[in-house]
This record gives sequence, C-alpha cells and structure tokens, in this order.
Amino acid sequence: MSKAEETLAGDPRATMGAHHRGLGLNDAAVPLLRNLVHERTGIHFEDSRLDMLTDRIAPLVIERGFESFLDYYYLLRYDEASASEWRRVMDVLSVPETYFWRESDQIRAVVDLIVPSLAASLAGRPLRIWSAPCASGEEPLTIAMMLDQAGWFDRLPIEIHASDASPAAIARAKEGRYRERAFRSLPGALRERYFHRDGETWTPDCRLSSRITSWSVVNLIESQHVARYACAHVIFCRNVFIYFTEIGIRSVVACFGEHMPSPGYLCVGASESLLRITTAFELEEIGGAFVYVKRRL
Repeated sequence: MSKAEETLAGDPRATMGAHHRGLGLNDAAVPLLRNLVHERTGIHFEDSRLDMLTDRIAPLVIERGFESFLDYYYLLRYDEASASEWRRVMDVLSVPETYFWRESDQIRAVVDLIVPSLAASLAGRPLRIWSAPCASGEEPLTIAMMLDQAGWFDRLPIEIHASDASPAAIARAKEGRYRERAFRSLPGALRERYFHRDGETWTPDCRLSSRITSWSVVNLIESQHVARYACAHVIFCRNVFIYFTEIGIRSVVACFGEHMPSPGYLCVGASESLLRITTAFELEEIGGAFVYVKRRL
C-alpha cells in the first residue's frame, strides 16, 4: 500500500463511504465519472482504485437523492449550476495529509540560496512565492517561518500566495487551528515562537499569519486560474502530481513554464519527477535539494 493509499485508508471519510456500498447504487457509470473527474481536476483513479473513488463520491450521490452514479455524472457534466457541486467533489477528493517543516531541506535551499540570488535582480519589486496545493496551510506558513528567521521580510517585499482546489481546505487554512500531529517535525522552540495555544489546538501568531498574502481556491487544471499565480518566482507544487496522469502533469507544468519569469524555480515532491515531462525546466541540485529551474530566455 502506498503512502497516499495509507492516508486515505486511515481517513474516517473512507469508512463513511464504504458504509454506502450496499445501498444499491448502480456502478455502471463509475468509469464515466472517473474520466470526468480526471478531466476537470487532473486527479486520476486507476481501475484498482475505483473503490476509493466511489467511497468518496457515494455520500454526495445519496445526499442528492440519486439512485445511481450515472445521475450524479449527468449533474456534474451537464447541469449549469454544477459549480458548487464540483467544490464539494474537490473537498471529498482532497488528501489533507501535511505537516509543518515537511521536506524542509527544499524550503531551506530556497530561503538560503535562491532568495538571495533573486533579490539581487528584483530592484525593489516584490518576490512572489506560490504554494499550491497548500492543504490546510502548513506549507506556506513553514515558508514564512523560514523567511522570517532569515530576516528576509525586513530586507525585501515578499508575497506568499497559497491555494488549494478544495474550498474546505482553504477554510481550514484561514481558520488556522492546528493539532499536535501537525507539529511532529517542527522544532519546539519555533512552535513557542510562532504559535499560541488555545485548548487542544495551536493558532499562528498574527506576525506569522499576516505574512500570507492570499488564500485562494485554485484548480490546477484550469489554466486561466493558474496563470494568475504562475507568474511567481518560486512555485511549490509538491506531492500533487502523484495523483495526476502524465497528460495532466504536462498541461500544468506547461502553464507554469509559460508564465513564470526566468529564472523561475519549481519545487515538486521528493517522489515526483518531471524529467520526461518538460524541457522548459532543468533539474538542479541547490543546497543539497533538487529544484527544477526554468531556463533563461
């Protein structure tokens, strides 16, 4: 079982979905629904993982009063008012597994080596960083903590934009309440410095939360939405391409390459590779971490 599947298996929503398998839903349209989900979100479910898709979607189908996945497929594909339903789909398909200081070596390389290099050429213009997907906010807040530790907010205007395709994830990020599990890799001294305890949860200090320029809902497959943020000098797009097909990855990375400045720096997850996907970015080792760099024009 992969890490992603372990996460899903441990999610109570998966158990809830399994409860609905015996309620008589017609599965004949599941492949159609799978293809539509891939088309609209980039997320692909192999045949061996179709049960995972139906477990997530079944509660939404039943809440609508439908008796088949085909009814729900027609709603999503043809109903003019389906936008709100797609937001619910993104919520149930999102994988919320994240934590502070995750893959911090890559962020450290950006803060210690890439930011100084970019700062010299910005001439007072803001440095733009985009975290997508940001889940419940741990990654952009980690980036902000490292930049603050290094004193960059006092030397350079910085914009940190954070987005996710799940409206529920963005709502959690804006609320900013984190439990112990989110801090399992964060040094204790940094939690004491940047967070306040509130019962069983911790909330970011305003000095930290104010460093995030924007929280937004962005579907990486929708290029018109991506273009607004892809002009960032640094993009963190980590641990999402493992759910995409190669065609979907090519589309997203091509949009990044079209809009990012040169040089631009793209950070993907440790288990993700773009070597067969793009020639617009070259893989480089920077400060002991691997980063994809957009070629200079």
